[in-house]
Amino acid sequence: MLALQKQTRKGVLQMGCNCSKCRSESSSSNNKGRCNGCICDLLRELRKGTEVDVFLSGGKILEDVVFKRFDHNNCCAFFIDTAIERGSTLIVDCQKIDALRIEVD
Repeated sequence: MLALQKQTRKGVLQMGCNCSKCRSESSSSNNKGRCNGCICDLLRELRKGTEVDVFLSGGKILEDVVFKRFDHNNCCAFFIDTAIERGSTLIVDCQKIDALRIEVD
């Protein structure tokens, strides 16, 4: 689809761009810098298999979970619960995490 355009004194202003190129540029620019903050930065570098306690913004604590991976495209951190729900995967938005406790081996 073509973008709707509005003529202004200073030129043409794009409005409601629906082409796939515009959508991909828009979504990549919106995601760029979206996963910011101390915890998100830490999760980017955290080694897979690290055991942590996750302190969520709402006050809930996820104890003794194992870090699996971090997806910087959607800010999701993946953890494996080895105690309560063996084999289950917890998916948490990194921006909803207030703190991490990295377990000592």
